[in-house]
Amino acid sequence: MIKNLKRRLLGSPIASALAHSERINKRRALAVFSSDALSSVAYATQEILLVLVLAGGAALSYSIPISGAIICLLFLVVVSYRQTIREYPNGGGAFSVTKENLGPSWGLVAGAALLIDYVLTVAVSVAAGVAALTSAFPSLFQYKITICAVAIGVLTIANLRGVRESATIFAFPTYGFIVGILSMLAIGTYKLYTGEFTHIDPPATEGLEPLTVFLLLHAFSSGCTAMTGVEAVANGVPVFQPPESKNASKTLIIMACLLTTMFFGITYLSHYHGIAPNEQETVLSQLARSIYGSTWPYYSIQILTMGILFLAANTSYAAFPRLGSLLAKDRYLPRQFASLGDRLVFSNGILILGVVSTGLIYLFDADTHALIPLYAVGVFLSFTLSQAGMLRHWERSRARGWIRHAIVSGIGMTVTAVVTTIILTTKFTDGAWLITIAVPALIILFRQVHHHYLSVGKQLSLVGVDPKSLPHELKHTVLLPISGVHRGVIEAMRYAQSIATDVRAVYVEIDKESTERFQQDWQRWGRGVPLVVLRSPYRSVVTPLLRYIDEVEDSNQDDMITVIIPEFVTAKWWQQFLHNQTALIIRAALLFKRNKVVTSVRYHLD
Repeated sequence: MIKNLKRRLLGSPIASALAHSERINKRRALAVFSSDALSSVAYATQEILLVLVLAGGAALSYSIPISGAIICLLFLVVVSYRQTIREYPNGGGAFSVTKENLGPSWGLVAGAALLIDYVLTVAVSVAAGVAALTSAFPSLFQYKITICAVAIGVLTIANLRGVRESATIFAFPTYGFIVGILSMLAIGTYKLYTGEFTHIDPPATEGLEPLTVFLLLHAFSSGCTAMTGVEAVANGVPVFQPPESKNASKTLIIMACLLTTMFFGITYLSHYHGIAPNEQETVLSQLARSIYGSTWPYYSIQILTMGILFLAANTSYAAFPRLGSLLAKDRYLPRQFASLGDRLVFSNGILILGVVSTGLIYLFDADTHALIPLYAVGVFLSFTLSQAGMLRHWERSRARGWIRHAIVSGIGMTVTAVVTTIILTTKFTDGAWLITIAVPALIILFRQVHHHYLSVGKQLSLVGVDPKSLPHELKHTVLLPISGVHRGVIEAMRYAQSIATDVRAVYVEIDKESTERFQQDWQRWGRGVPLVVLRSPYRSVVTPLLRYIDEVEDSNQDDMITVIIPEFVTAKWWQQFLHNQTALIIRAALLFKRNKVVTSVRYHLD
């Protein structure tokens, strides 16, 4: 039943030999890797205005130079990442670059920052998508958390179906949003020059705070959320069709151009029309309503915005599992993260991302503004480390034109380091302090996992061991815990006698009369196997058994003690829950016992 359900939801398994067919072209890659960055135009302008409005309506005009500064920073980062794509075609982005050039410790910092950022991308994007929906349909506001959870569930299932299939599914909403926003900006610009879209001064409200440099920097750091997702293309280079690096670079440039046009266009028209942020309606919704009125194009924009914001989380679904697999291959995360699932995707990483991001939605009540302060710190920290790593790379390689490349990387490192400091400083009290705890905590987890794997490898290694020094014969006693005599017990006893000469049946006495009847049955069916009866005045089954196992170990000096558990398997899966609970407890109790083997002998019922 579970297998059939899995096939219906996720599709049939894909053979490893067909992995090349799961590669995606530039059109699909733009939908997979750019939806996060492109969708940020739905809230980046609003985040700038939410800070500036604290200084009064007149301060909203600063949104234009702030957005211009963010665009300049965007192109600086894009130029830097194009270098990364060319030099590191196997993907990994900031993690691979930092680990190789600055060392594993700094690589873990970049990896931790990116993993956190990808989780937040899902939470922020889905929450912002619901905000777009509730702006158009306010009656749905009370169901926002449920809608978010359902959206994350759908995204998770879609990505578990495979990269190529999810890219096809998500291409239509992504391109629909691009066409919708560009059309809105074109119509708004046309109306502006024809005089239909009139200039309106911002509301003359008094400021709650003075217009200071710190406030402007705060607004700048809020708007930098428009740059999240740029890293994803560098992470996913191996997913592109050949030539991978060339196609990834072109996708990155196209994404940057689209992002710049939409971000600046929304900011400029919002400023021109005097739009101010409010709690009931997003800035993008106000702009679309002022251009189209409450007509079907307005509702189309809102629906497309909701769709792209939901799908923006898909950037994380493409990048988070791949980064997790790189960390797992280096033994910093459980090895399960490095395993490809039936559909040639890193299924475990996809599932973990869905669960954790849903938890954040519930924790922060699906409030975009509450999640935003946590958002950009990780991505700009990874930008800085990536450019520092590239600077070291150029210094080492000294390839043709390395000085020019090193200057670009050096400028990128300096600027993004300054921006990281600004974001952390201005948003620290708003919640960014959580990142200063989460990143070190994740690094500690990485190191603990790594230490464990090294310790396991050292203890299991046969290096330097003489095969002749290992004992060839194994001395062991077989214990057969039983509670009665039935066909399953007879089968288990036959198996026990086939693997050892010292076999003992163990019966825990709860009721004396039952024990006497059982002993009579055992004389008939026991096949000469000695029966050990353990008294249990407190009616515990497991405790006397464990105590007896320890006594056997102390007295016999066996190399191993084998505990064979007779079980019967019911015809219906749900009936299994009515039986064999004691067997589960015994297995769990012996799991961490040294030199104990637990074997189940199953008898299948019709």
